[in-house]
Amino acid sequence: MMLFTHGLVVVLTLFFTFVVTTPAELPPGGNKFIIHQSVPKPFKKTGTTALLSAYRKYNSTAPEGLVKAAATNGGAVTTVPTQFDTEFLASIAIGGQIVNLELDTASADFWCFSSDLPESVSSGHTLYNPSLSSTSELRSGYRWSISYGNGSGASGSVYEDNVRVGSTTITAQTVEVAQQISSKFRPDIDNDGILGLGFDNINTVTPTKQVTFLSNAKATLTAPLFTANLKKGRPGTYTFGYIDAGQHTDSITYVPVDCVNGYWQFTSNGYAIGNGKFVPTAIDSIADTSTPFLLLPTPIVVAYYNRIRGAVYNYAYGGFTYPCHAPLPDFTLGIGIYKAVVPGSYMYYAHVSSTTCFGAIQQNDGMGFSVVGTVFLKSQFVVFDVGALQLGFAPKVL
Repeated sequence: MMLFTHGLVVVLTLFFTFVVTTPAELPPGGNKFIIHQSVPKPFKKTGTTALLSAYRKYNSTAPEGLVKAAATNGGAVTTVPTQFDTEFLASIAIGGQIVNLELDTASADFWCFSSDLPESVSSGHTLYNPSLSSTSELRSGYRWSISYGNGSGASGSVYEDNVRVGSTTITAQTVEVAQQISSKFRPDIDNDGILGLGFDNINTVTPTKQVTFLSNAKATLTAPLFTANLKKGRPGTYTFGYIDAGQHTDSITYVPVDCVNGYWQFTSNGYAIGNGKFVPTAIDSIADTSTPFLLLPTPIVVAYYNRIRGAVYNYAYGGFTYPCHAPLPDFTLGIGIYKAVVPGSYMYYAHVSSTTCFGAIQQNDGMGFSVVGTVFLKSQFVVFDVGALQLGFAPKVL
């Protein structure tokens, strides 16, 4: 039976999931390794800019109010952001040259700043120089181009080179070398590019899409999966090839992944706000390690901010803001029989003034799906199982 309320479809059944405590965590043979977050983050996008970035990333039409807010008011952050909370960067070796790349589960391009870029946009970044690598080879006739938020983008040539991530080395991995890049990338000098951990079908290389690092690496791993244990205000970790049982405190609940659109897409079965009643409803979502928000249908977001005294949709900033002194309720997302709780203290994104804050839960208007970004992922232990095409969620020590 289905009920229609506030524009949402409410489903009075649970979706198919299964729970496994140790799903072949350490089978013999293969490779396994852990990556620690390598660089503190002094740079943080404003709430308005970061929210617009999320829409542009998914090629979705942003609400008119958000576009206007970005054009007329950058929503400047007035306080220093917490280190480690903005991006997950890891040190990656390309042809023996070390660069810091953001691990992004919602893209499939492996691109980096390069020596081909003008100094005006590359200054301060670590640059990959294919001519200094004895194992690099130009893919003649191949190009790539990708767009991100706020109109930013990058494009360039395509090489093959040896890539080492942790203890795994992939020979002749496709590396997309930036030759043109938006000036908006320059302030984030610690970020030298992206290592996409999405699925091959959203790779942007032409004339032929290329196989991702994850697709090449999965056969070499002890188990064809990786895990994300991101932290609030502390460096987090990724493991590849195994599940560290010490990183979660209870059994892991798995849900199927629909990768047709190239994303780690799954369906949650409801939500609760604070100590309120659980509301069953289908929420199609994408797990995205490079988007800082929890982007949900408008009725859910409105219900959340209705619980915060003084919270409003702020047209000047294109999103919901609230008085910084106000306590924020927890948010619970249903994943099968598991209820994943995000503490209210995680729901802060940034200050827009000394007294007003931009929330980390915002609307997904026009996207057609929800985005479960790092505000949620930092509260959970998450398994990305590429072999079984499933996502696993479990509680952990926060």
